[in-house]
Amino acid sequence: MHAPTFTHWQHVKRLLRFIAGDVDDRTSTSGFLIYLGDTLISWKSKKQRTVARSSTEAEYRALALATSETIWIQNLLAELHYSLPAAPTLYCDNLGAVNFSSNPVFHSRMKHLALDYHFVRQLVNSRQLLVRYLPTASQLADLLTKALPVTRFRLLGCKIGLADAASILRGRIREKS
Repeated sequence: MHAPTFTHWQHVKRLLRFIAGDVDDRTSTSGFLIYLGDTLISWKSKKQRTVARSSTEAEYRALALATSETIWIQNLLAELHYSLPAAPTLYCDNLGAVNFSSNPVFHSRMKHLALDYHFVRQLVNSRQLLVRYLPTASQLADLLTKALPVTRFRLLGCKIGLADAASILRGRIREKS
């Protein structure tokens, strides 16, 4: 590069920080955001314990994690005498995982999955849970699972209501002046 800029330097530092902190153990990261209406009420990003053999398997494990949290929230709301008007809907950007969650046919490529993940399929088949496909471009949970370009990170962050801490502080400082 003949004329590196400050922006280039920022990108290099970001890449080096990522490489330094990333132990390549080939495990996937699950992530989800749970909304009650338009309000984000729960979120999680967690490294999966075992290596997935396919992206479908990794996404199905993420669905299981999100389903567990969704059921817990449903039970909490029930104790508060609040019932949801419809079955919760989970959105997944992997068509294979969406199909696997509702298809009762046992797939030979997925038979190694632990039985504790199959409760997702059971809830979908009993219509207590809906799993719908969502294109990757619309998947907000990517914010929690992938190293994204700055523009995509900011876009998704804005969509879930994240605010730039520096701009919040600047606003408060101006208010006091």
